[in-house]
Amino acid sequence: MFSAVVMMIVQPEERNMYDQYWLVKYLRESHGVTTIRKTLSEVEAEGRVLPDGTLVVNDRKVTVVYFRAGYTPNDYPSEAEWSARLLMEQSSAVKCPSISYHLVGTKKIQQELAKPNVLERFLENKEEIAKLRQCFAGLWSLDDEEVVKSAIENPDLFVLKPQREGGGNNIYGLDVREALIRLKKEGGDALSAYILMQRIFPKASLASLVRGGVCHEALTVSELGIYGAYLRNKDKVIINDKCGYLMRTKVSSSDEGGVAAGFAVLDSLYLTDK
Repeated sequence: MFSAVVMMIVQPEERNMYDQYWLVKYLRESHGVTTIRKTLSEVEAEGRVLPDGTLVVNDRKVTVVYFRAGYTPNDYPSEAEWSARLLMEQSSAVKCPSISYHLVGTKKIQQELAKPNVLERFLENKEEIAKLRQCFAGLWSLDDEEVVKSAIENPDLFVLKPQREGGGNNIYGLDVREALIRLKKEGGDALSAYILMQRIFPKASLASLVRGGVCHEALTVSELGIYGAYLRNKDKVIINDKCGYLMRTKVSSSDEGGVAAGFAVLDSLYLTDK
């Protein structure tokens, strides 16, 4: 007899765990749902998929797999971790995110979506397509020699981005020029591991920041992220809706913006008519 659970995939030495435990507590107290925490290597050692597609880990039926790890190459140090990911994807458990939805969030896919005539594959309304394109920054493959040449000549106008998550990996300023010259010499996979993006220069605002109990004012820039809820069963979309937001603010002189990495802080919205 299996007891159904939510399985949270975590890193072996997880540091960013406080909101994870809050979710575990909320699911248990509000919905009576048990959550287990497993690393990818533990899933490979303890997991199996039954003939009907049911994912079982340590004799517990897993109905939802929630990934809080598995987004960086460091999360896959051996074939065991890749085998665990494949095992979960082959099961009937709901994956958050599924491998296809995970890949949609990568920078390489964003670059592909920015190409001419690609949005038309997914949307029919020309006005909606035009509005979406207005929100896109320039995104280019390093196969585009003219753009690479422009970035080497004007590195401050570009950001070089690898396929990574969580901040701390992007390349800015004169480092863009040095990195592009090096990557061009290496060629092949070295070039395909990065994309070039047009650098955005948002308007800075004066804000009050508190650090170590001391308040001071500084010029800051903010980034607004919109949470979305998306659930589908094969081709049938069940839920596709917005469900909240996250505002991050950092000093304008900082290139990076990760909260957990210590570059930014969580903030709230202040709307004006300007």
